[in-house]
Amino acid sequence: MRTLMLFSLMVIPVIIYSQDRFANTLTFSDSLGSPKADLSSLRWIEGHWRGVAFGGITEEVWSPPLGGSMMCAFKLVVNGNVKFYELATISEENSTLILRLKHFNSNLKGWEDKDKTIDFRLVKVTDSKIYFDEFTIERVGAKKMNIYVVIESGGKREEVKFAYTKVRG
Repeated sequence: MRTLMLFSLMVIPVIIYSQDRFANTLTFSDSLGSPKADLSSLRWIEGHWRGVAFGGITEEVWSPPLGGSMMCAFKLVVNGNVKFYELATISEENSTLILRLKHFNSNLKGWEDKDKTIDFRLVKVTDSKIYFDEFTIERVGAKKMNIYVVIESGGKREEVKFAYTKVRG
């Protein structure tokens, strides 16, 4: 019994750490797959959003669902200059959702290879949050949302929060 308790005390924290490494994001599991979902659970993100992150102003503009997808244009402006853009889509595929994005410098030269995207598979949907793999969209209110993304910089991984207020839409 004592050995079992000691084993449990050593293993349970490792499992918890690996599943909940960051407070607001979840990690996709191949064994669990993605839940069934459609764009109706995301319709509220449609519109123009603005926030502050990375020492500048961030903007996201989300289109309404059309053709089984929603589209987003993102930009970061620091000291009056565009630092980078992102183009993202959330698409209905195989009875679930997938988020894909590409980064671009201010001159629209792509960061990723021409035929490559960064893909975030759906993990979970709740009334106020849509969890993709290490990327969470949270509805805070009618005019507020947070996006949490796990990023890697200098070999260190961290969860970054983007707090947005709806400008219009």
